[in-house]
Amino acid sequence: MPVDSAWLSLERPNNPMTITVLMRVESLTADRLAEFLATYWLAWERFRLMPVWRAPGWRWEPDPTFALHHHVETVTEPMDEAQLQAWVSARLNQPLPEYRPRWKFWLLPEAEGGAALLLRIHHCYGDGLSLMGVFDRICTPSPQQHPILYGARENGDMRRWAQAAQAWFRSLQAKDADACSGAVEDLSKAPLSNPIERAAMTGLKLVNELSQFLIEPDDTPSPLKVPLLGRRVCRWSRPLALAAFRSTAKETGCTINDVLLACVAGAVRQHLVSTGMELAESILHAAVPVDIRGRLPEGIEPAPGTLGNYFGTVFVPLPVDGDSPLERLYRVKHETRKLKQSWQPGIAWGLTSGASLLPCGWRDSLTDTLCKKASAVVSNVPGTAEPRYLAGCRILEQMCWVPQAGDIGLGISIVSYAGHVQFGVVADEAVMPDPATFLAACLQALNQFTAG
Repeated sequence: MPVDSAWLSLERPNNPMTITVLMRVESLTADRLAEFLATYWLAWERFRLMPVWRAPGWRWEPDPTFALHHHVETVTEPMDEAQLQAWVSARLNQPLPEYRPRWKFWLLPEAEGGAALLLRIHHCYGDGLSLMGVFDRICTPSPQQHPILYGARENGDMRRWAQAAQAWFRSLQAKDADACSGAVEDLSKAPLSNPIERAAMTGLKLVNELSQFLIEPDDTPSPLKVPLLGRRVCRWSRPLALAAFRSTAKETGCTINDVLLACVAGAVRQHLVSTGMELAESILHAAVPVDIRGRLPEGIEPAPGTLGNYFGTVFVPLPVDGDSPLERLYRVKHETRKLKQSWQPGIAWGLTSGASLLPCGWRDSLTDTLCKKASAVVSNVPGTAEPRYLAGCRILEQMCWVPQAGDIGLGISIVSYAGHVQFGVVADEAVMPDPATFLAACLQALNQFTAG
């Protein structure tokens, strides 16, 4: 699908489009992992394929020398938490071979606090929700239970995608025409029954939303927007009880995502203040992925357990000039409501989908246009509410880090699992040599909401 290959086209040497997932899995051994992956992970045909450039575009092709041991490595060295964080950061800077399917697992059975299982996989295989969907299907609620429904064959029919895209646009026309008809009936009792009028109204709305999307002001120059070095460092927090955040969200009439995003805004504010930056008239946005699976019509909407990229992006203004946590929270709430009701996620998904079809110069211009509108990527990935088991071994924690496109050098991931939430930060060394201080500021902002 074009939107999958777009992540190959948008990739830059100093900012690879690779997702990183870390799990702490109790008592997992190399033999159990190998058997588990051979049976369940490889049931998805896409994991046996590699992206290959064949003019005029990218194609999935089988690896003629595929072997599971090329993609699994066991590291027997004991590691404490600090050593593990440094080791994971080093893996973030290790490129995946282009002559094989672009994913790899590392198992560290002697890591302190439980065996660590690290996965690095290129974004073209799927987004964070797709990968969580895979693990949701193959990681069971009981250690004695075996996965029942899992795996999928690859469907590379471009004609089917084009037909489904046309169906999606027609559905947008119909939905928007209904809205326009209702509004006109209230005012003049004259609904838009003419197909040309309906198409014109939909076209005007699309042009209006697209123009608003493109003319959104670029972010203010700041220490977050500097030339990247291409060396990344990651950190993650301990698991925190999710119940406290639910309580805060309920008391304030916000969502958990609003609370977490407001905490990120507070941490960004603290970081910029420490650099001496004036915030009074600063404009900073967070690029926030938004799942659009539920908005897609039949023909485009993916089946459960299907790999792929089905998310748009909204650029949420970060109220870094807000003095109090509550002010930042309510401003975030206002902006996210407005953006989620707009067409911006679908427009961003469409622009990204078309990136792989553009000449290189135009593609770089599109990337620059989008990335100038954000200083960080903030991703909220929901996991399962109950504990899960991988190969019969309990998953104690799960964390992930999302890539950042273009010149964006800061990414914040918020992952919920089994009643807890964890923060993860990844930063280019030019932006933050050590993001531990920033991570601590995120947790401090959380405490301001949940204390008492």
